[in-house]
Amino acid sequence: MSFKRIDRIGDQIRVEISDIIARRLNDPRIGFVTVTSVEVSEDLRHAKVFVSVFGDDRTKAETMQGLKSASGFIKGEVGHRLTMKFTPKLMFLLDESLDKAEHVLSILSELEKESK
Repeated sequence: MSFKRIDRIGDQIRVEISDIIARRLNDPRIGFVTVTSVEVSEDLRHAKVFVSVFGDDRTKAETMQGLKSASGFIKGEVGHRLTMKFTPKLMFLLDESLDKAEHVLSILSELEKESK
């Protein structure tokens, strides 16, 4: 299977999951979520869904628990929307890269203020 095809499938799954979370889930535990990327295995059986969650640690934990419990529903919705032989099993993972980038930017901003 082509590397580019797997990337395209992952990107399409990302778009569909984003839409499902925004429009179809009614779980009060799930806060403001952004699906940052999806990594699909070569056999298309598994997908790691990286999400960024806005809020404190408690909100992030509750949101991740809500996504974990809704993963079966989300997988079913993805299966209905995409024509694939197999719908991958979804594993939601917290993407903390945005938090780390924000921390680095704040350090750089402080250093710039100190140098002036």
